[in-house]
Amino acid sequence: MKPARSNIEYTIRFCFACGKDNPIGLKLRPVFDGESATAEFTPGQFHQGWNEATHGGILYTLLDELAFYAMLCRGVEFSVTGKSEIKFKQMAPTGQPIRASSRVTKVTSRLVEARSVLTLEDDTVIAEGDFLYYVWRWSNSAVLWDMDGVIFDSGDLHYAAWQETFARRGITFTREDFTGLFGARNDLIISTVMGTDLSAEDIETLAQQKEEIFRCKASGNIKSFAGAIRLLKIIKQGNFKLGLVSSTPKENIDLIIDELGLEGLFDCIVFGQEVAESKPSPQICLLAAERLGVSPSDCLVIEDSPLGIKAAKSAGMRCLAVASTHERQELEEADKVVGRLADVDLITLLIRV
Repeated sequence: MKPARSNIEYTIRFCFACGKDNPIGLKLRPVFDGESATAEFTPGQFHQGWNEATHGGILYTLLDELAFYAMLCRGVEFSVTGKSEIKFKQMAPTGQPIRASSRVTKVTSRLVEARSVLTLEDDTVIAEGDFLYYVWRWSNSAVLWDMDGVIFDSGDLHYAAWQETFARRGITFTREDFTGLFGARNDLIISTVMGTDLSAEDIETLAQQKEEIFRCKASGNIKSFAGAIRLLKIIKQGNFKLGLVSSTPKENIDLIIDELGLEGLFDCIVFGQEVAESKPSPQICLLAAERLGVSPSDCLVIEDSPLGIKAAKSAGMRCLAVASTHERQELEEADKVVGRLADVDLITLLIRV
């Protein structure tokens, strides 16, 4: 049994099966594809029972460990083993890769059942295991998503809309200007470019004009980043809380959610006008945590901009940064930086960020 907490990778760093700091451990790195947790392991000389045959205890460990990760991805934070039934079908030679996989087969409020399988490269089944676990505690984890630059590839559309808006007032707005402010709320962008002497009414008028231009350009041209929607749905399927925290106006959010078919996916949506301060203020992240009924320490934020990362970290939340709109070196304040969400699985979000 293992607790699935935000610092679980540190907590289990000496785990014999998956601990990265255990010098004699198996060092498994499971991944989750939305249905099954899988990992590969090649037993060596020190994993054998009789000559060149992998010890049965090692095989059991693989079966049990993958079942834990399959449950983790269904939101089980803490459980205890009630029953396990193992069938050894073939000898597992040392020196040959073993693929371990597990999926949850039944879930109730108190019990979880899982089935694990070990196979060789030619799909020969080595062993099968059926497990029953008593649920001790469900996860309270939440994942907060930025939208522009994370879910929706919107950078060029926003840049074009700002260029047109400022050009009407004789102001040149460069790509460099845009990149430094991407992720901020409209009032911060406008006051940064045009100065702080503008009245609140003038700022609101400019912001409305820019967003009307943006929605005109975006309608029918909304494309999600590879892997984003798939990951969103896997998180939702695992019974984790989902929040959207975006500086963009509610009208833009409604358009994008409608065109990408994301209705009903988020447990809460917080948009820029609902808070007094723009990112990098933590207000938008903290409001989302409050609405979801979770602690900031239970939240992971997925962001693409330095401003968004600062907001997440100032809120006391973990942050995964996607290098979709900024260079990696600009995102180093995040807990982890990835090139694209297509390469991220649920286990990475839960324990490796």
